[in-house]
Amino acid sequence: MCGNVWIESHHVTLQILIMKALKYIGLIFLLLLAYLLFLPVPIQPAEWTPPRPPTLTGMYAPNDKLAAIEHIFDGKCRGCEDVAVDSIGAIYGGSENGDIIKMTPDGKSSVFANTNGRPLGLHIDHQGNLLVADAVKGLLSISQTGEIKTLSTTHNDLPFLFTDDLETADDGLIYFSDASHRFGIEQYKMDLFEHQPNGRLLSYDPQTKTTHLLLDKLYFANGVAVSHNNDFVLVNETGKYRVTRYWLSGAKKGTSEVFIDNLPGFPDGISRGSDGIFWLTLISPRDPQLDGIMDKPFVRKIIARLPDAAQPAPQRYGFILGLDKDGQIIHNLQDPKGGFAEIASVQQFGDKLYFGSLHAEDAVGMMPVP
Repeated sequence: MCGNVWIESHHVTLQILIMKALKYIGLIFLLLLAYLLFLPVPIQPAEWTPPRPPTLTGMYAPNDKLAAIEHIFDGKCRGCEDVAVDSIGAIYGGSENGDIIKMTPDGKSSVFANTNGRPLGLHIDHQGNLLVADAVKGLLSISQTGEIKTLSTTHNDLPFLFTDDLETADDGLIYFSDASHRFGIEQYKMDLFEHQPNGRLLSYDPQTKTTHLLLDKLYFANGVAVSHNNDFVLVNETGKYRVTRYWLSGAKKGTSEVFIDNLPGFPDGISRGSDGIFWLTLISPRDPQLDGIMDKPFVRKIIARLPDAAQPAPQRYGFILGLDKDGQIIHNLQDPKGGFAEIASVQQFGDKLYFGSLHAEDAVGMMPVP
């Protein structure tokens, strides 16, 4: 009899505990739901329906040509997003911690300077200075002795929040991009989720020390390249899967147009190669799930509230295109296995291509020009 009472008593206690647990689980669920639905987020997402992505056939057919990339200076430059090569073949890369690493042909490496920011785009100017598009510090110039000088940080009182890439013209003018005037590098996904035209293409004149706006309302303004004849400049719009051309001279001077559209991946870096070719990197193939929510602003707000690890991320896939002056594809270089991944930049020096990676590598990539 006592045993039955004891069992019944404990059975009731267990039921109470289960009910309390369910109550707390329900409360946690409601709090989580409220967090995902109503927590304020910094984005104001615009509705956009991306074009149907091209199939990886024909001019985009997969191949393994980028499997030939050799990792050099392993462990010397974590997150070398861009690289620059000087006249004697020394390689400069901007590391995640702000270090500018100088890597010489004899295999040695050293810290050339530290920007105290996040160096992204790099370029050697006509005087041998290293120009830096630093996401945090703005447009910088570093002398051959490592002295850092700030060139520009704002235009019309609107600060650069995400100085991204740059290239110089023959006359010394520096063309550079501000990826977003709303979000910095730590929130780069927010700009892509928002899909508002927050980016700018600008120029800086070292003689007059003035900054000029060429284009605004760009969707994540990224890589920059000046044409071989200096008659136009290209800027990647990562958020639109396209490259835009701005005319510097000729009948179309001061106007812009689409150079190549509906790319099969996210365009990041672009640079001027030899023989009239522009080298364009696609840091990752397009994400069907991300494309599928671009017309759903409310869903993108929910995604923005998730931890970074639960948000869309780049795919480990190598993808480079070589384009002519009309935006036609001359080279299609891929590596589906992503032996050197998240390729954010490519620079040609002589008969070699040098590659930088945003996060995935701690080395510089190198391979012969195809």
